[in-house]
Amino acid sequence: MELGLVGLGKMGGNMRERIRRAGHTVIGYDRNADLADVHSLEELVGKLSAPRVVWVMVPAGEATQGVVDRLGELLEPGDVVVDGGNSRWTDDEKHAEELAAKGIGFVDCGVSGGVHGLANGYALMYGGDEENVAKVRPVFDALKPEGDFGSVHAGKVGAGHFSKMVHNGIEYAMMQAYAEGWELLEKVDSVENVREIFRSWQEGTVIRSWLLDLAVNALDDDEHLDGLRGYAQDSGEGRWTVEAAIDNAVPLPAITASLFARFASRQDDSPQMKMIAALRNQFGGHAVEKKS
Repeated sequence: MELGLVGLGKMGGNMRERIRRAGHTVIGYDRNADLADVHSLEELVGKLSAPRVVWVMVPAGEATQGVVDRLGELLEPGDVVVDGGNSRWTDDEKHAEELAAKGIGFVDCGVSGGVHGLANGYALMYGGDEENVAKVRPVFDALKPEGDFGSVHAGKVGAGHFSKMVHNGIEYAMMQAYAEGWELLEKVDSVENVREIFRSWQEGTVIRSWLLDLAVNALDDDEHLDGLRGYAQDSGEGRWTVEAAIDNAVPLPAITASLFARFASRQDDSPQMKMIAALRNQFGGHAVEKKS
């Protein structure tokens, strides 16, 4: 099939390549002309055959709203817009309603996989009507990992990004647990090889995971994380998860505590946050702050 892809950064650029490797045509647009196949959204839409599918991979909020608004002017009834960024699920409901008034479908898709997605595939959580999902399914099949899992029609519009939001909340808590354990091991005089303890946990233990593998990678690069400042940013989805928990009266003590720990990292040079920052850099290519 043909796909228009808006936003060719760390995620979008690799997604374009993976979809092309599956045999589909991808026409990409980015404000950085060096990355783009076309020079405007108008040109992108003009090169696609109806019914068109345009996938948006730009920052959540005003940037996504601006692209969706413009696509609403350019596309025709029967076309579909996919928001694959990290938008809030309530924004999805708004976008779907605005586009539906023009006969244009909308699908929201939470995407996980980071900088490793090109080789390993992307976990996909999407929401929307089955009719619109069906028009995008060949792209979902191209992006997902090999095998039976890694892709799910989570429900109505908004369900994809809500699922990805909860996924990221769980990720916060898991990273926090590894970071706390690492700091405690580093603190005790009798423990002499923390990196190798983490490495030993990669096989045969109930806490083995890809995050643990990435922690070992980070420690191989810098055994005591001396080169990192103990500061970890948050993308916003952890906050949204906690807010949704409050709205639905669901207790989330571990996820909430992990979010507050990141806030604390901005006040002190937290050893735990060195590990959080290192893990975010390993799986997502997120920026780290080096010590001056």
